[in-house]
Amino acid sequence: MCKKRIYDATLLATIFVTTLMLPILILTCTEKNPLSVTFAGLLLPLGAYTLFAALSRHSGRMVWYGLPFIFFSAFQLVLSYLFGGSVVAADMFLNIITTNPSEASELLGNIYPAVIFVAVVYLPLLLLAALHIRKNIELKNSTRHRMYAIGGISFVAGLIVLISGCRGNVWQVLRGEVFPINASYNLGLAILEKYRIDHYEQTSEGFLYHAEHLPATDAREVYVLVIGEASRAANWQLYGYERATNPLLSRRDDIVLFRQITTQSNTTHKSVPMILSSVHTSEHRELYRRSGILALFNEAGFTTYFISNQQPQGAMIDKLASDANFTIYLDAPHYDAQLAEVMRKALAEDCSQKILFVLHTYGSHYSYHQRYPREIAAFLPDDDVAIEKANVDRIRNAYDNSILYTDYVLNEIITTLDSYPEICSAMLYCADHGEDLFDTDEERFLHATPTATYYQLHVASLAWFSESYKLLFKEKAEAARYNENVPATTYSVFHTVADMASIASPYIDFEASLVSFDYDYTSERYYLDDHNRATPLNENIGIDSAQRRLFKSSGVEL
Repeated sequence: MCKKRIYDATLLATIFVTTLMLPILILTCTEKNPLSVTFAGLLLPLGAYTLFAALSRHSGRMVWYGLPFIFFSAFQLVLSYLFGGSVVAADMFLNIITTNPSEASELLGNIYPAVIFVAVVYLPLLLLAALHIRKNIELKNSTRHRMYAIGGISFVAGLIVLISGCRGNVWQVLRGEVFPINASYNLGLAILEKYRIDHYEQTSEGFLYHAEHLPATDAREVYVLVIGEASRAANWQLYGYERATNPLLSRRDDIVLFRQITTQSNTTHKSVPMILSSVHTSEHRELYRRSGILALFNEAGFTTYFISNQQPQGAMIDKLASDANFTIYLDAPHYDAQLAEVMRKALAEDCSQKILFVLHTYGSHYSYHQRYPREIAAFLPDDDVAIEKANVDRIRNAYDNSILYTDYVLNEIITTLDSYPEICSAMLYCADHGEDLFDTDEERFLHATPTATYYQLHVASLAWFSESYKLLFKEKAEAARYNENVPATTYSVFHTVADMASIASPYIDFEASLVSFDYDYTSERYYLDDHNRATPLNENIGIDSAQRRLFKSSGVEL
């Protein structure tokens, strides 16, 4: 009897459609859509999947032909485990492309419940389908006709519900809210974005900043841009966090803390290139036509270094980094203090009069407990655990330890620069984006969700100036202190570092420079969404009232 059921083509087709509907049923519960969109989101894929399964008498073959649908569904189930909702985004597809094996293994090793569940659901389905193909088992024509009827009625009903209840563009709703149409659309956007990245050399060929260094002194100058990773302001002691995550920096009186910096994007592969570029959030396409900050400083006569604790991944970051005179990737993920060591060695050996260092840290990239030496761990237990709400205390301890280590690394960089009193030096630190740590009832974790949160948007950023810099460029140092509480985004980073170094260029926006008294605090702040649309931060980018209260309580204006 059991063997007979195994070779039942109708049963296989039913299992196929049911398993594909699993993520949709979850999204129905997690996504806050109008009722018409919710019903359409159920009926349309049910109809489409049923019609697809009936296209051939050989249901086993249709299962394997439907492998892309299985991939989308499996990916979505894992995503639901991580974020408690949200559809597979274009940025998430790009993250797959631009993530190295070590990062992927770190994540997969801690979401094993979701991985096991997906394997249990879909691997037996594929094996059963293969068995049906081998035995040449077919659907009865009468069964196929019933499936055509069920699928057709479901699909048409879904269209009617969607059209009748849709107040806007139907295609916009389909590509944004109906799975797997939205996932397929996002995959297309990701492929297009990767194409633009791969052809960056051609599209940016011949670009010049027409940069000029306008120093007020002949002194030796060294500037350091430190790019943080997944470092949210909420867990920094300097921003009012109850834990002592910044014991070293908190004791300093020469730190300028920028309190209202928000990221332009909640994913590394977009945020870091935007930090390194002069391009405004609202003109993202221009990113592929311009060089970055390293090229700017090269034109101005600086010797440039890009030193990274993250491996090249075929992303836009790599393209901009290659403009440096010296591009250095640490052999394997090391602790970030090695970045300071490499910088210290270069500073001792390089006699260049003007130097720019860009240090790309590993910061608080998941898995957090691997980002710092065991001996500095102050918040325990912090061992490696599965990603789930039940383990939030251990996860948070590990994350806070990574911030504690960032505190140490930044203090080491400052100490190194300070050991050269004759050098006019300055440092700017800014994180690329923040991180969710199961903070709300939605139980979101990590970053790169289609809808951003306070914890992903509000990032840590600070500056330091040497005594000689404050003497020679007094106005710039005073302006930085004056601008500590102005609303800003990571768009300001490029222009601030350029202004720190007294570089002139038609592409430098001095009204975005945090070391300028001309900073425009009334300027609209933008966020680059998953589809690369620049949306004003104070408009609807998916931030609900609870998230807005978090911004307000943190002193961040929207």
